[in-house]
Amino acid sequence: MKIKKVLVSQPRPSSEKSPYYDIAEKYGVKIDFRPFIKVESLSSKEFRQQKVSILDHTAVIFTSRHAIDHFFHLCTELRVTIPETMKYFCVSEAIALYIQKYVQYRKRKIFFGNTGKFDDLLPSVIKHKTEKYLVPMSDVHTDEIKNLLDKNKIQLTEAVMYRTVSNDFGIDEAFDYDMLVFFSPAGVTSLKKNFPDFEQKEIKIGTFGSTTAQAVRDAGLRLDLEAPSVQAPSMTAALDMFIKENNKGK
Repeated sequence: MKIKKVLVSQPRPSSEKSPYYDIAEKYGVKIDFRPFIKVESLSSKEFRQQKVSILDHTAVIFTSRHAIDHFFHLCTELRVTIPETMKYFCVSEAIALYIQKYVQYRKRKIFFGNTGKFDDLLPSVIKHKTEKYLVPMSDVHTDEIKNLLDKNKIQLTEAVMYRTVSNDFGIDEAFDYDMLVFFSPAGVTSLKKNFPDFEQKEIKIGTFGSTTAQAVRDAGLRLDLEAPSVQAPSMTAALDMFIKENNKGK
């Protein structure tokens, strides 16, 4: 079956120069952007149930922009004024720069890793091992950070500040795609929730990341495209190659 309409389960790109638009034009396909999941803050009441005091901490570790948004959102709701002395540790420079949305950027109190992986940020955290760290987290998370900080005898508190929920489809929303592209296991779960009678048949499914690929298999669905790969390090590169091959001579 020729691919004519693709659903990418991410927000629409902010730039008009996105490779997705190039693919759409190159192969004459329609690409819709529609997240299957959304992230929402815990309410102040829900957060208080964890009995975590933000001001008992002297440093915050941010692993994503979501973490930054929901941390400052909750601080506003709780009427907590963050002191000037608070230090921020981010897994990448892009996340560190995003803090400017909420606080004045000062290098002496903002630290970041180069790779986006926590392992790379760890040496900076160890240099400041007397700090009391707060780690804003999603309701779905691993123990990677906790285990590494515990191992290095660093004080930390993990606090759930946001959750991932299904972004439900409306009754009037058409779902007539030849291909679906997922970026998280939660997106696959949301597909099954929104369409419990979903039958894949000729619909192609593509994923980015090994955990998302496994979620598709665990859901009993057929995985047609898995990225990243050596030939296609990005989802757009993989999608370009896949549509070219699939639509060839059809």
